[in-house]
Amino acid sequence: MGSTISIIVAVVAVVVGFVILKNINDDGGGGSSGPGVQTSDTTGTDSSTVVDPTSTTVATVPQVPVTSAPDFTQTVVVANASGVGGAAGQMSTALAGVGFTMGTPTNATGVEARLDISKVYYLAGGEGTAASIAAQFGGIQAVAMPTTVPVEADAAGLGGATVLLMLGKDFGGKPLPALSADSSLPATPLDSTTSTTVAG
Repeated sequence: MGSTISIIVAVVAVVVGFVILKNINDDGGGGSSGPGVQTSDTTGTDSSTVVDPTSTTVATVPQVPVTSAPDFTQTVVVANASGVGGAAGQMSTALAGVGFTMGTPTNATGVEARLDISKVYYLAGGEGTAASIAAQFGGIQAVAMPTTVPVEADAAGLGGATVLLMLGKDFGGKPLPALSADSSLPATPLDSTTSTTVAG
């Protein structure tokens, strides 16, 4: 008797799977995931997916809103990890020219003394400015500051800044990529998760 029920459950699961796939394919795969499913625009602050109106809530994760205006509110320090002499000073001047508040340029140290690819580190409160700096460089990586700050004099080398641009070989000694003081930047959110809410 138990094996008969198992077979029936398996057959029902396969049939339901085919029906779901058929609905997705009939829809062309664009936007909607079939009947009873709603997806909202991921550019807003509230995004949810309703899967089954008779189920309970599975998860809700808030989104960080996506903005297009650069965030100039925090101080930024440029650390030269490119091996090009004077690159941090030149980039600091260029970033100040488009509106960023700059700290004293410095040199990268330790395992990050030389980087092929630039990246941005930030302390609490510097997330928005870090995202704006990352966007200036085509969406380079922006992550939380490590415990040991990879610059001369460790954390004291930041001089109160909350954002650190580790200038690698990719941008060291080169002009600021296609920027002007009046440009709007596509800011990349540091945490862009969608929420999944199943109605209950």
